[in-house]
Amino acid sequence: MATSTDVTRTLTRYQPYAIGAFRIVVGLLFACHGAASLFGLLGVPDNATVEAGTWPGWYAAVIQLVGGGLVMLGVGTRSAAFVSSGSMAYAYFKVHQPEGLFPMENMGEASAMFCWAFLLLVFTGPGALALDSAFGRDRTGAEDRPRSRAEATASH
Repeated sequence: MATSTDVTRTLTRYQPYAIGAFRIVVGLLFACHGAASLFGLLGVPDNATVEAGTWPGWYAAVIQLVGGGLVMLGVGTRSAAFVSSGSMAYAYFKVHQPEGLFPMENMGEASAMFCWAFLLLVFTGPGALALDSAFGRDRTGAEDRPRSRAEATASH
């Protein structure tokens, strides 16, 4: 019978893959929003696209398409996630929040969820299956995390 320690150890071992899958799905969904706004794809009528250069819609759609694609692929994940998170924070507070305090009443659930999901990726890094790791630029965050006193002592 597996103990809670065994389960925790197994979950911890697969954590990079869970983060990688999370990154891929969040990036794909975000890129789909951008593609829909820019090109009228994915069931959005052509007349619902944003006009090139208009503020803030066109710029937000470009950030969604490019940022989502980079995050999905795991290329410059932390930087792309930081910009994407900021764009969704802007969208929430400038577009949605004036309509009501809570996301359920101001239709800002997607903006709030994307903002926090991308902010999480800024801190966790890309996880497994990122293209950066294939190019030798693995930025999972493991090398940056604070070490415990026992780890620091053992390395000397």
